[in-house]
Amino acid sequence: MTQRFIVVTPVYEDMLAARQLFTELAAQFGQSVFVVAVDDGSVREPVEVSWLAGAGVAGLVITLARNVGHQRAIAVGICHVAEHFPDLPVVTMDSDGEDVPATVHALLAQMGSHADIVVAQRQARVETLQFKFFYVIYKRVFRLLSGRRINFGNFALYSPAAVQRLSRMAELWVHVAATVLCSRLRIHYEPIDRGPRYAGKSKMNFVSLVLHGFRGLMVFAEDVLVRVGMFCGITAFAAAFGSLAAIVLKFIGLSSPGWFSVIIGVFLLIMLQTGILTLTTLLLTGVMKASMNQPPDYRYFVKSINQTWA
Repeated sequence: MTQRFIVVTPVYEDMLAARQLFTELAAQFGQSVFVVAVDDGSVREPVEVSWLAGAGVAGLVITLARNVGHQRAIAVGICHVAEHFPDLPVVTMDSDGEDVPATVHALLAQMGSHADIVVAQRQARVETLQFKFFYVIYKRVFRLLSGRRINFGNFALYSPAAVQRLSRMAELWVHVAATVLCSRLRIHYEPIDRGPRYAGKSKMNFVSLVLHGFRGLMVFAEDVLVRVGMFCGITAFAAAFGSLAAIVLKFIGLSSPGWFSVIIGVFLLIMLQTGILTLTTLLLTGVMKASMNQPPDYRYFVKSINQTWA
């Protein structure tokens, strides 16, 4: 028999997909799974606890008072589990079907003394070429600015100790995957294919995906500051060296008319821009670190909780 565990899944205006997910979880795991569905402020299709009962799976629905985004919705679910179910492992997964319930077995098989968190490392993806192209660019930029690889998303299995630790990290409310990387917990990467959506279309547009990527970098704001500062310092030094070379060429009479003033102007502009970029990055880093000193109380966002033991 499969060990008991909890599934935390955010749902937003996606009734058909969510009901299909609950049915498949019940078919795969029966009484071993308890579902915590976080309704992220749905208005047209609010999540009903009867969906869980109808699928034959035990669980509860946490209805949020407002839409907070899927990362914060997951954070609410994790914090609730940490408080009320401290002894059970947790699987976080999206409700649209792209995280296939049958593959949870592979995550559970890897949980043990060698890993605190088992993440789904994506293999085959059912995505457009445009998404795949920009996703590769994002991973390269993330590695360059933070010094870390990020090749997984929300689909992951957390030990009870990992759930307790993450629930006390304010970074969890910004970006779940990035918080896993900075948690210093032991991570196992399990290759898993991504499935197609059950129904409908993704609520994430290009702007939302870019914003999601930037939030991942915000978790490592200090590392990004160091790397941006080093780049700006090297660029400013190169501009200063170029200005000095231009002055030497001017005094020995090797510069053409008008060339000296143009070159000096360009190099001064480069030095000013690198200085402004460094100061702006420093300011944003301070703002981000100040906002992540203390995690918010998840109960503030909760409107109601309804439970079923189907």
